Amino acid sequence: MSGQSTTRTVPGSGGSNGARARSGRTGHVLSNVAVALGLVLFLGGFAWGAVVYRPYTVPTTSMAPTIDAGERVLAERVDGGEVRRGDVVVFKDATWSNAPMVKRVVAVGGDTVACCKDGKLTVNGKEIDEPYLPDDPMARSAVFPEVTVPKGRLFLLGDERSGSLDSTAHLTDAAGGTVARDAVRARVDAVVWPMDGMLAAPTGFERLGPLSTPGPLPTVLAAVIGGAVLVLAGAAYGPLARRAATSRARSAAGSAGGR
Repeated sequence: MSGQSTTRTVPGSGGSNGARARSGRTGHVLSNVAVALGLVLFLGGFAWGAVVYRPYTVPTTSMAPTIDAGERVLAERVDGGEVRRGDVVVFKDATWSNAPMVKRVVAVGGDTVACCKDGKLTVNGKEIDEPYLPDDPMARSAVFPEVTVPKGRLFLLGDERSGSLDSTAHLTDAAGGTVARDAVRARVDAVVWPMDGMLAAPTGFERLGPLSTPGPLPTVLAAVIGGAVLVLAGAAYGPLARRAATSRARSAAGSAGGR
């Protein structure tokens, strides 16, 4: 008996330390995965947005109250053939201006358009409900005779009808105030500064045909924001884990000293 030694261990201490070590390794792996995935989403979202969208600043009040002077918009790059009634588009026509302009498409090739009947725009004889126009009746008025839009062309108006230099200001031009579809550069999806969000769907034109489908901006923003959250959460794991380990070590040292 005198030649034997006895080793005493605290029950369960080895197992709990091993479990904590395994948990720590798993946590570090998951945090690295979160950071990597977050970077992919964050950078991928920005790259996707840069490919699909272009920013523009609207210099005048011709699209108020939908878009006011000085506000910045994001416009999806689209082909002119994709444009439909009610779309707010960015286009460039040398007859109108040397700079890109932003207006709303109210009629496409083959349509007849006029204003006003009972105070409303008419397209193909149908009155169009336009809730995006200003409340002031004077700002909504832009009386003009019936115009038949040639194939492959667009008729465009500003939402602030009384002061907008739009198709009504070019009725005497050779094109009768219309613009070629291929003059369109992009379709406005949202006002981003100030952050007014996505433009409302122009539902008043639904009776004339299908509306355009909004672009992927909500998905792009979700990817960027989700990626940022994952990166921050993953990066925060290391300091939080070290702080927790330090706290456990102090608690263990305090317990040992009290015995």
